[in-house]
Amino acid sequence: MKKVLVLGGTGAMGVPLVKKLSSLGFDVDVTSRKNRESTCSNVHYIKGNAHDYSFIKELLKIRYDIIVDFMSYKTDEFKLYYNLLCESAKQYIFISSCRVYAECDDLINEDSPRLLDVTQDQEFLKTDEYSLTKARQENILIESDYDNWTIIRPTITYSNTRLQLGVLEKEYWLYRALHGRSIVFSKDILNKITTMTTADDVVDGIVAIIGEKNAFREVFHITSEEFYTWKEILDIYLRTIEENTGKKCKVVLTEKAVSLKNPVQKYQIIYCRYYNRRFDNSKIGKYINVNAFRSPKEGLQESLTGFLENPQFGHIDWKLEAWNDIAAKERTPLKEIPGKRNKLRYLGYRYNIKPIIYFWG
Repeated sequence: MKKVLVLGGTGAMGVPLVKKLSSLGFDVDVTSRKNRESTCSNVHYIKGNAHDYSFIKELLKIRYDIIVDFMSYKTDEFKLYYNLLCESAKQYIFISSCRVYAECDDLINEDSPRLLDVTQDQEFLKTDEYSLTKARQENILIESDYDNWTIIRPTITYSNTRLQLGVLEKEYWLYRALHGRSIVFSKDILNKITTMTTADDVVDGIVAIIGEKNAFREVFHITSEEFYTWKEILDIYLRTIEENTGKKCKVVLTEKAVSLKNPVQKYQIIYCRYYNRRFDNSKIGKYINVNAFRSPKEGLQESLTGFLENPQFGHIDWKLEAWNDIAAKERTPLKEIPGKRNKLRYLGYRYNIKPIIYFWG
């Protein structure tokens, strides 16, 4: 029985990967910051912070057949980790992102230019923004002497727990829709082309290259071959919500994305969502039948329907909610906002009350 370690395996891709590995008979260890109970005898949750080097060093006294790494590291942090990770497994699978790619008018393949290699934006290059961070960490592996790594670049991945609209997670568009307020989206992204892939298909792609020697020192993106405009994606969401809840959602279109004001999301918009993304998936197609990948038209509808059966939202950023309410000329009832601090944060940004923003922003 092969032994697998999944680092950061409790997210939208990690959960289905662990389930798949378990079903195939792998012995799976999963790191988690929280206590988790396993329902499978071959899945073991290990409580600890995978950003804590001493925790990882102790954990990796066990040698694994496979390490699948979903963690988001700072570049300097990864320089500390990568030797240990590569030396502790027969195959180290590093989860990167299709966000590393630069703008491309043709179908994107694994050799298409990356932002890190071609951008002239010096302010951007000074940052450790996600797309640059992943590319820099790819370089560390590529330039190393290790020959047991594989780099995976997923595109925008969806599931019952993750449903994106542009840069907006479900907490910032679907939450509003289900609470009777307008979905706030923007014209600058609306007609851009995107490629979305179900988490289950990405997982099947990862599993397909496990133990494959020809996949060592190789880079694969795992994507659907279908692509849609964000308007088409939005229409799928709106139709699915109406069919399941009877609610006809309101949509407010701003000229520019509200999230451009958010420094965390600004570069994601400029250097990803403003690009048209279409992919050539023939390289991973040597290991898995990509023609069997789920069409987003059906997959997104199925995932959203599944979510609506038991809607559970994560953290809500009340500053962004305030910005959305300003754009939609709406107001969130204070009774809906939990806690005094969140209420004050919302009020400060909704009504531009600078003393509140200063103390609670």
